[in-house]
Amino acid sequence: MVLLLFVDLDSDLAALRTLGGFSVLRTGVPPGSLLPTLARAYAPPPDDGGPDVYGDPIIFRVRKVAKSLRAPETRIAVSVAQQALAARLWSVSLGAAALYGALPDLDPRLLAWDPDASTPEELWLSEVRALPATALGEMVLDGHLVPLAAALRARYTVSARLLWGNAGAALAGAVRLLDRWARETGRPEAAERVRALAAPLLTHPDLSWTLAPGTLRRRSCCLYYRLPGGGLCGDCCFDRVPRTRAGSRTPRSSPGATSG
Repeated sequence: MVLLLFVDLDSDLAALRTLGGFSVLRTGVPPGSLLPTLARAYAPPPDDGGPDVYGDPIIFRVRKVAKSLRAPETRIAVSVAQQALAARLWSVSLGAAALYGALPDLDPRLLAWDPDASTPEELWLSEVRALPATALGEMVLDGHLVPLAAALRARYTVSARLLWGNAGAALAGAVRLLDRWARETGRPEAAERVRALAAPLLTHPDLSWTLAPGTLRRRSCCLYYRLPGGGLCGDCCFDRVPRTRAGSRTPRSSPGATSG
């Protein structure tokens, strides 16, 4: 059993900056901006495009990703956008657990989201309040990934299996990065805390099937290989890039599964 020591969160979550990239979270209100919250993004699509400059933030983000990556299919952009946000949420949460032994409350109503920005500029936490590290699953899975998947599936034809595969892979990726950071900085206790929190999450019904035990290799594909110049991710379910021929059936995103 790992003891999760609780350290008060600082008001700007400065300790997370030592982790870099996906684990950094800005706090306060973005200057001169009226960004939608993630709660707004997860809501049903607005009939009139919504009151903010981005209209529907989910659709705006997917279109931006599709254009940036020259995605030949919308579902590829959906997958990439969703996995990136899932990775951010896992990384911030696990990073805080590693360093503080506590979590910043990532209630979707507190997280402003700029769907036109890149990491770590896209998320702003308006109020820093602490939660116990054991709230990780409820906060990220139930509070974000479930409504995010529902929001995407309400707007696009994309399989739930693909989205949950992305969520599981994003969790495993966050654990690997934090474990590497902990080894390089001589913080084995931080890595132990992260692994202790992640292990039960990987047995959750929505995630338990997503990764092969031991290797943590994906059992579904994020579709990245279908991008121009795209290849296989390090944890891909495929051994080689699937080849298609004109008129052939589109390869499935998961071997033996419904096409994603």
